[in-house]
Amino acid sequence: MTVRVIKASGRAWRVFRFPPLCSGPRALIGEVGGGGQASVQQAVSDGFREGMEKGYQEGLQQGLEAGRRQGFDEGCEQGRQRGLEEGRHQGLQVFEQASAPLARMRGELRGYLDQYELKRRQELLELVRKVARQVIRCELTINPTQLLALAEEALTSLPGDVTDVRILLNPEEYARIRDIAPERAEEWRLVPDERLALGECRVVTEQAEADIGCQQRLDSCMETLAGHLQVNES
Repeated sequence: MTVRVIKASGRAWRVFRFPPLCSGPRALIGEVGGGGQASVQQAVSDGFREGMEKGYQEGLQQGLEAGRRQGFDEGCEQGRQRGLEEGRHQGLQVFEQASAPLARMRGELRGYLDQYELKRRQELLELVRKVARQVIRCELTINPTQLLALAEEALTSLPGDVTDVRILLNPEEYARIRDIAPERAEEWRLVPDERLALGECRVVTEQAEADIGCQQRLDSCMETLAGHLQVNES
């Protein structure tokens, strides 16, 4: 290297030259000539690819790890939900199997109680029927002229002209009315009819006929009572 000396004020100065910052590559380039630049470029490309590959692998590994953690968490949650559902379903099946005998006994008890209640209502209805018949029979025995009062009431509702009225009675009640109230019996045309049971009575005119017997009235009352008791009459 050539050094140029500068003189000034009686003193000598020397120009200082800084060494090059990167002498290696230049020297290398100088040594290898034109072919060395291609090698350097290849080395740079290889290093870039190597860095890209390394970065890709590291990113891939981190992504896989994060995906595994997320998948694990989601899998745990799904497994927990599915486990709860299956456990609930299995528990319900076990409960149904265990409670089946109890449900069957409960149904049998309910059926027995319903039958008992129905039988009790039927017995009550039959008791009322019997008592009503006895009361009616006693009333007609004591005062058979009540049938004549029913006949008078029926005539007011019969259509047409109420002429030639006949009152059909059981022979026993016919004789009893004539014995107890002969004057009232004379007012009506009483006809004994062996086909009629005690308490039965028919009012017959030229245009109509009415059943004023006690049985049909009792049946109507019993039908109403059976409806209230929710009992089907046989």
